[in-house]
Amino acid sequence: MKEVMAVIRMPMMNKTKDALTAAGVAAFFAQEAQGRGKGLINRELLEGATDGSEEAIAQLGEKGRLYPKRLVSIVVPDEEVDSVVKTLIATNRTGRPGDGKIFILPVLDSARVRTGETGESAIG
Repeated sequence: MKEVMAVIRMPMMNKTKDALTAAGVAAFFAQEAQGRGKGLINRELLEGATDGSEEAIAQLGEKGRLYPKRLVSIVVPDEEVDSVVKTLIATNRTGRPGDGKIFILPVLDSARVRTGETGESAIG
């Protein structure tokens, strides 16, 4: 089993939900998040601001702010990972900075609280 975590733009959530459902993904979690990518900020300015330089802080301005995002978490069997990742990319790619990131993590086990099922049967 794997967890596919995707950071996507807020306005893309409904489109992503519909695409995942159409791809056969039965369940997932989504939560509000905030973040920014490295391409939106000058590292030297960030380091200067961190060190307390008022000039760097003033120059940093709005580029240092965090942007609203959605964090989507999907636990799937190993053989479904590629399909889920392709669906997420196809649905969320605009070609502009801020389209998001996808992370794939191993899941050792799972358990359904209601029935006590474990393993892959607990995620379906």
